[in-house]
Amino acid sequence: MRTSRKLTHALLALFALVVMSSFALAADPGTLVPWSSEASDQKAGSILFYNVYTSGATSGNAENTRVNITNTSVTSAAFVHLYFVSAGCAIADSYICLTATQTASFLASDVDPGVKGYIVAVAVDGVLGCPVSFNWLIGDEYVKFASGHAANLGAVAFAALYQGILPGCNSGSFTATIRFNGNAGEVPGYNCAPAVLALDNVGSRADGNDTMVIINRVGGNLGIGASSLGTLFGLLYDDAENVLSFSVTGGCQLMSSLTNNFPRTTPRFETFIPAGRTGWAKVFNQNGAIGILGAAINLNANAASSAGAFNGGHNLHHLTLNCTDAYVVPVFPPSC
Repeated sequence: MRTSRKLTHALLALFALVVMSSFALAADPGTLVPWSSEASDQKAGSILFYNVYTSGATSGNAENTRVNITNTSVTSAAFVHLYFVSAGCAIADSYICLTATQTASFLASDVDPGVKGYIVAVAVDGVLGCPVSFNWLIGDEYVKFASGHAANLGAVAFAALYQGILPGCNSGSFTATIRFNGNAGEVPGYNCAPAVLALDNVGSRADGNDTMVIINRVGGNLGIGASSLGTLFGLLYDDAENVLSFSVTGGCQLMSSLTNNFPRTTPRFETFIPAGRTGWAKVFNQNGAIGILGAAINLNANAASSAGAFNGGHNLHHLTLNCTDAYVVPVFPPSC
């Protein structure tokens, strides 16, 4: 009898998701953003990627992150599996559950103090914990570092390109594979991941700019360890179209300010981008496309006294796509 009720519950949940996924929000004008539109921080999705989180080990006053997540569905609850991936690739996880139209926030200092990394939020069904098509999640984060760097960054959303529970995931599954393959066919998955990232118009350190760059690897096993970046190739341009190449190596997350030491170029960064000048950069895996995401946060101590000095941040731009990455995720029922 218990098994029968559980199966009925699962089937009803699946039916509700299929019906709900087929229609836009009735009260909203305009056309629903297509699920096939590529991943960005300006759409809703079934997976949210928060590019950075941090908090102080003993106090969150100077360094912390407020993570925000919203269920935009007017009819269905959301069950979300959160994965906290440290820069060194260690993983912790928890669940958060949202009723229809509910929004929620939490501080990194309350759930994972003293750690830097990124967060992956995956919509799952409420019975088994299998990944599910629930393209109604949006999110963002406010992050501040003890260095003074601070920004509001939107969560990058990946839409599921199938309906209902991820095919192949069932009551006998211990893991499921989330494929960022852009495919709604025989091997259904999610939007493709970026392969080339660009940092637009970086300012000179001689003008007081301290630009922190964060790059994250997409892919791996969120049960036992995410994949690492390895060595990336980059190109740094100045505003006169001159270009230098560089390479950088990182784990699951690479985080550093642009200085004479990072990236290593000849001539050095501060000479190549002198006072009053700007530049831009792009980075990718030269040996084969891998999924990467990132952000940049600028700090300028002269922001209050100089008309041309600003603080703030944004996600890095996506120039090309890689449709071969995947996450393996553990499957177990939500705890909320």
